[in-house]
Amino acid sequence: MDFDLSEDQQALVDGVDALLERHAGAARAAELAAAGSYDHALDAALSEAGFDQVLTEIGPLEAALVVERVAFAAGSCAIAGSALIAPAVAGRPLAGPVAITQATEGGPVRYAAAARSLLVADGGLARVVSLEPGDATSVRSNFGYPMARLGAAARGRGESLGPGSGERLAAWWRVARAAECLGAMDAALGFTVRYLSEREQFGRPIGSFQAVQHRLADCAVRVQATRWLVYETAAKGAPEEEAAACVAYATLAAGHVHRETHQLSGAIGYTTEHDLHVWSMRLQALRLEQGGAGAQLRALAGSRWGAPV
Repeated sequence: MDFDLSEDQQALVDGVDALLERHAGAARAAELAAAGSYDHALDAALSEAGFDQVLTEIGPLEAALVVERVAFAAGSCAIAGSALIAPAVAGRPLAGPVAITQATEGGPVRYAAAARSLLVADGGLARVVSLEPGDATSVRSNFGYPMARLGAAARGRGESLGPGSGERLAAWWRVARAAECLGAMDAALGFTVRYLSEREQFGRPIGSFQAVQHRLADCAVRVQATRWLVYETAAKGAPEEEAAACVAYATLAAGHVHRETHQLSGAIGYTTEHDLHVWSMRLQALRLEQGGAGAQLRALAGSRWGAPV
């Protein structure tokens, strides 16, 4: 595929960036995270502008671009579920916000308290659940996303989406998470580069030291590699093996970028007054979904060699 964005794709990115400049950003994300709140205003703005219909009207690569840009701007809404995963798996729009979980997981789920629809990966099948008041209980979290626990009844009911739907859900969930990792890594790295260009040590900007530049360059290579994996996998329709490889690499890269950006930023990088946490803590949450990097590597081995997952 051509990794240069077409004029139409660039116009799409410019359009969503312009909207996010008005409705998202680090300060907005930190405010919402402190309250554990969902950004209904951003969700509505994206929907009114038609960005949740990009997959059905244009294509999956373009939908992945929207997901990436929302993550880059630290948007606190479930655009990955409504714009990419739901239409690709269910073949129809679902009432949003849309949360995603696995039937076998009992931990907190991103966006579940605000969600109206829930997609459940249950082995080879996927189910769509219409959530009702009381199905989810909000929990405090430092991950930067609004999190909630779902009751067993909510996880267990719902409409089956038919044979093969579980594999489709797993694949598109992987692509969406990788796109979110990409956006958050790109933003965290860019924020760190700007900080190190301004912060001085021994009379020189920290970013001018060669050892620091090498570490930043290594992060940049991992971000770019994730970008091309995400774009190609989305454009090809999320084949099982490619999707597993894509998210396995993205989650490992996310862990590396998280460590390096915090270490290079020094003590201030571990404080909430420094905006790095807005993206870096989200990377930690994204790495843990679907069983973490280990589960994705096992899924990749299963896709390639038929090994047990």
